[in-house]
Amino acid sequence: MSAVGPHAAIDLGASSGRVITGHLRDGVLRTEETARFANTPVAVPFKGGERLHWDVLSLYSGALAGLEEAVRAHGPLASVGIDSWAVDHGLLDAEGALLGSPVHYRDRRTDGVPERVFEHLSAEELYAVNGLQVQPFNTLFQLVASAGSVQLSIARDLLLIPDLFGCWLTGRKVAELTNASTTGLVDVRERRWADPCLKLLADTFEVPARSLLPDLVEPGHIVGPLPGGGTSLVAVGSHDTASAVVAVPARTSRFAYISSGTWSLVGVESDRPVLSEEGRQANFTNELGVDGTVRYLRNVTGLWLLQESLRVWWARGLDVDLADLLERAARLPGLRCVVDVDDPRFAPPGDMPARIVEFATETGQPVPNDPVQVVRCVLDSLALAYRRAVRQAVALSGREVEVVHVVGGGARNTLLCGLTAEATGLPVVAGPAEGTAVGNLLVQARAVGAVEGGLSELRRVVADSFETHTYRPEGESVVWERAQRFLWPEEAR
Repeated sequence: MSAVGPHAAIDLGASSGRVITGHLRDGVLRTEETARFANTPVAVPFKGGERLHWDVLSLYSGALAGLEEAVRAHGPLASVGIDSWAVDHGLLDAEGALLGSPVHYRDRRTDGVPERVFEHLSAEELYAVNGLQVQPFNTLFQLVASAGSVQLSIARDLLLIPDLFGCWLTGRKVAELTNASTTGLVDVRERRWADPCLKLLADTFEVPARSLLPDLVEPGHIVGPLPGGGTSLVAVGSHDTASAVVAVPARTSRFAYISSGTWSLVGVESDRPVLSEEGRQANFTNELGVDGTVRYLRNVTGLWLLQESLRVWWARGLDVDLADLLERAARLPGLRCVVDVDDPRFAPPGDMPARIVEFATETGQPVPNDPVQVVRCVLDSLALAYRRAVRQAVALSGREVEVVHVVGGGARNTLLCGLTAEATGLPVVAGPAEGTAVGNLLVQARAVGAVEGGLSELRRVVADSFETHTYRPEGESVVWERAQRFLWPEEAR
């Protein structure tokens, strides 16, 4: 290993962005947060209603300021990498100008769109090509929802969020593969744009996707220099989960992972896609990963329920503190009330505590009637959803699993990690909490020669660099089995 650096990760999450610098010395990575900035969606009037957008100009400004601070603090950067959430994109005109603020994936414009697509290309046929869990916000469905719009009619390029920022930094237009694989427009077997999907968009919905999409590049590709030279933009695993999975400090291949944040991505790592009908029915997805891997997983609604509940309580003037709520929730009896966190009612922003009460009432459960009970209900429900997803991933993929690794912000939630160990019946190793940025930095470092080897070598660096905490399963699994059958009785048959 040579000493090259520092490196900077621009890590854009659903609620905030950050710039994290990394120095790799003697096989140990040291990180420092040099900037953090809010990511606040904006609702604007649209055809008598509202449309939800990302404020990407504010995010880009925050990223630039963070890079400037990183240079002031650490000197010239060897490289920069960008990751973000999936599926959302910006449209550019012939002169490279951004055609409006990108629409947020939680906007309701794609309601009912998958059903329209399936009239022309069945769900089974589509899954055989892209291997994706049906999510109304996948880019394929977003493009169908935009068909006929003025913006789309004059667009010349479509860039996913990390690639859009990369274009602004370097002038180069590419589509990094791990993020592109979430669009629904990639052939998951061939790791290239999917002709059947592009043909469907062009012939049926008059969306010229083939001409809008740039060339695909694998993680580790050096896109180009930043202004002034000396700093390379590296296409990392630009889907945040792809970078997070790189940072799983696994010692063997027998692991499941939970990338835990606003969303929870729960699955296993495979060397090939799993395209069975059973997997499609279970709504499992095949997303492409670093070094030719496939992330076989299910998207589970994550800490979003907790985040929205806190936002509602604070807006009402309630003096609630998350650490205090978690401490008190840990003392409550478990599994008194559980909800299906993927029920569509929990997807849009809004009064999450009221929706939880509504679900409990409909299913005849004790109603959580204060913030502490709501928090316990949310965390029990998340752990239950993780149990279900881990067990299904193992059964559908045929992979053996000995441990569950939790990376991302949820790794700091000791109650959730402990409940996950109980629910899955497996040891849970939590950390690093900034897994996405760590994976981003390591792929950069390898691209510019600071470290060598494959994923196992990169993961060894993670294990040697960051503290983790192991939670052992306690209690009886039968209570979790009973709760799972209560929420999903059809799966018990």
